Amino acid sequence: MRKSYLFFAFLLVMGLLLAACGGNTNTAEPAANTSTTTDTAVEETAVEEAPVAASTGGKVRIRWFVGLGTGTDPQQVATQEEVVADFNASQDKIELVLEIVPYESGRDTLATQIASGNGPDIVGPVGWGGSNAFYGQWLDIGPYIESSGFDTSIFDQALVDSYQTEEGQVGLPFAVFPAAIYYVPAFFDELDLAYPPANYGEQYELDGAMVEWNWDTFTEVARRLTIDSNGFNATEDGFDATKIVQVGYSPQWQTHVNYMGSYRAGAATVFSGDASGSYASTLPDSWKEAARWLYDGMWGEQPFTATGPLSGAAEFGNGNLFNSGKSAMAITPLWYTCCLGEFRDAGNEFQAGAMPVGDDGMVHGRVDADTFRVWKGTKNPAEAFTVLAYLITTGADKLLPQYGALPAIAEKQEAFFAAKSNDYPFVLPETWAVFSAGLSYPDAPSAEQYQPNWNEAWARQQTFFDLILNTPPDQLDFDAEWDKMVNDLTAIYNKQ
Repeated sequence: MRKSYLFFAFLLVMGLLLAACGGNTNTAEPAANTSTTTDTAVEETAVEEAPVAASTGGKVRIRWFVGLGTGTDPQQVATQEEVVADFNASQDKIELVLEIVPYESGRDTLATQIASGNGPDIVGPVGWGGSNAFYGQWLDIGPYIESSGFDTSIFDQALVDSYQTEEGQVGLPFAVFPAAIYYVPAFFDELDLAYPPANYGEQYELDGAMVEWNWDTFTEVARRLTIDSNGFNATEDGFDATKIVQVGYSPQWQTHVNYMGSYRAGAATVFSGDASGSYASTLPDSWKEAARWLYDGMWGEQPFTATGPLSGAAEFGNGNLFNSGKSAMAITPLWYTCCLGEFRDAGNEFQAGAMPVGDDGMVHGRVDADTFRVWKGTKNPAEAFTVLAYLITTGADKLLPQYGALPAIAEKQEAFFAAKSNDYPFVLPETWAVFSAGLSYPDAPSAEQYQPNWNEAWARQQTFFDLILNTPPDQLDFDAEWDKMVNDLTAIYNKQ
């Protein structure tokens, strides 16, 4: 998966994702935010002075810290050094200094630097999860966007808005991984089912009638695409749920309360309060129903997705279910194209369709994303923003191919999709267009948004999800377990 996640919050989700794609036989799905190794603000620790490079010619020195996510591999380091050289040659007021820290020690090193008052000016690439470890430490760059005249219209406005938090405008779009519905056309053809719509706003043809492409329609289609060893689908008499050989849907590596809630019901703020003692979990009822929908999809009379044990079975890909060729559809971000080599080499083909409309009439997608943050303790915020603006625009031309990410700037996306087409020559241009369109539907606030005592809270939500993945209804009181999780989260949030 990714090292930061986004590359990770989890990116890119990519470090661990790549491990998963390389034949990992673990049945567990990749962790969500591998870069986040603490919960909230920076802890007081022994102070260690950061290396200081000499400036030349009276220039303002700006330090760029790499180590919370992707960017530490030798080839990436070389490219980043090239970008630094390009920047330094482009003007005479700022000297950019690159500081590479091994990923394994990145969080501790940055915490030490910040605690000493000697933090770097710019940090990244880093996703939401990695950033959460330093909540409260990021500069509101809104005033510098305005004063510099930076043109944010080069991005989808929804992406720009997704970085507007209670801390202010904490970033701008850079490396993005929009979600979509991956599907196997051959499985639809076998049942004479129409493919998922290729454009947002289109209806779906089902049994000769045009219907809204919403979650009810999606569920019906997924049930029909769930097949047992006798050839019956989940809607037919005689279907045997103990002998499933193909499922209609896989939440591919998106099995967490926050992910499922964001996809099915829409983004939401997960806690209230402004200080320890006042915090409370605010997981919405709509997220509870989203989790219940998946639970029924695994254990109900007409299942449409795999239980935890089935998904983890060797014949179902040890967790990489869609790649195993055993799922007709999967919902997951674009980074998942890293992990479909076995699927392709077995002669399978996939395309992508638009996300369903929610009960509120809105589309709820997800966009995993990494960007650069400015430390709010910087002594040179305007110059730091100048560097940030360069990295996400001109510098992106060299950086993003090394990071393996889709550019947030639309006019820079063609080369990315051309490279993906070399990997998957059967993918139609319409599929890549679906992913691009998905950038208009980010989860804001992010599913990986900050929570007090972030690591423990995220893990408690994951524990609930693991429970419903692996526990049938006769052994689980869904409502009681949800309420227990909510109460536990409130207690976790208020821990000192």
